[in-house]
Amino acid sequence: MNPSLVWTSRARGPLHGAAVIPGDKSVSHRAIMLAAIAQGRSRITGFLEGEDTRATAAAFAQMGVWIETPSPSERIVHGVGLRGLRAPQASIDCGNAGTGMRLLAGLLAGQAFDSELRGDASLSRRPMRRVIEPLVSMGAEIESDEGALPPLRIRGGHSLAGISCTPAVASAQVKSAILLAALYAHGTTVVREVRPTRDYTERMLEAFGWPIEFGSGWARLAGGHALAATDVVVPADFSSAAFFLVAATITPGSSLLLRSVGINPRRTGLLEVLRLMGADITEINPVVRGGELLADLQVRHAALRGIDVPEALVPDMIDEFPALFVAASVAAGTTRIRGAAELRVKESDRLAMMARGLATLGIEVDESPDGATITPGTLGAGRVESAGDHRIAMAFAVAGLVSTGIVTINDCANVATSFPGFDVLANGCGFDIRVA
Repeated sequence: MNPSLVWTSRARGPLHGAAVIPGDKSVSHRAIMLAAIAQGRSRITGFLEGEDTRATAAAFAQMGVWIETPSPSERIVHGVGLRGLRAPQASIDCGNAGTGMRLLAGLLAGQAFDSELRGDASLSRRPMRRVIEPLVSMGAEIESDEGALPPLRIRGGHSLAGISCTPAVASAQVKSAILLAALYAHGTTVVREVRPTRDYTERMLEAFGWPIEFGSGWARLAGGHALAATDVVVPADFSSAAFFLVAATITPGSSLLLRSVGINPRRTGLLEVLRLMGADITEINPVVRGGELLADLQVRHAALRGIDVPEALVPDMIDEFPALFVAASVAAGTTRIRGAAELRVKESDRLAMMARGLATLGIEVDESPDGATITPGTLGAGRVESAGDHRIAMAFAVAGLVSTGIVTINDCANVATSFPGFDVLANGCGFDIRVA
């Protein structure tokens, strides 16, 4: 990564046109993983060409899986079956991908060989205890650095047993790691959640033919089955679309169409919150593909009002809070966020970094341990830090659309992990993002 990559963003006028958002990162990770351990040949279309997802594909190539790239955003995966992975000859580099590392920990816990998962400086500061503990309770042996931080050293050859558990943290990554380990376990595994989270893994396991039962906040499966190759169509990533939803909503005169966006109900909390605030967003042409609901989203400028964000929606929008902070900054009235302590252990402490950056631009943000109170005002010019966090960088690029001057954003290279070409696509819609 290049920490010296600096963007400037400024107001240019309304946003117009139609945009095709890159593929969903969460679905892309899972599609590669399940296709790799399925029996047969799977074709993945709409694959996100980001650094995180490429790191996951590279991990399976290290373990003997042949993955073809016939065209951009397409992968053909020649699955080796549940027990067909080979021991990697070196550590597996997950880059910046927390999803990749946590899900791989579950999948590798049941292998016959040892493995080690590493990440970049940011990922190496992210907590892994929440994943390690349930996997160890299934019989896995996993070592980490002090504080349960990466790298993760996973000892192979252990027999896993199904468990019934309720993770303390509502996390789709934790749930998915347990379910992936359960594929290799004797008996049945049941995961219950303190709050329902996105169900991408459950839907995709079903699409690959594994018997699984699941509903809102729970999932149950037994080991001893096999995955059958299937074709996967990856929807446009809602988390990436979120920046354009907020941008068109807060920029006067805007009307923007976002095509084929994934609107899994466990992912679209921001959509509900923006509508509660008064946003004008319409779903057009809804369709189900590969078990996932997609729709075109038409968004027009609307005056927003501040609200108390319902805590029940927090797990369904945890990656979209940086964009919401910007929307709240220009709404009429105070916005209060609670129950979002998870934001402190993402790629950065997103509560602290958004509060600090918005304060630089003239917005009052009062932090609490699990949230913040945002008092709206006039966004001014200033230089803000992204802390190498892709979502914070993109959020402040959106802020520049309605600022009174130039917003300068430090350390923007990590945007490529989830949204390569964000600046080019954004500028085509009416942003004014430049490399400083």
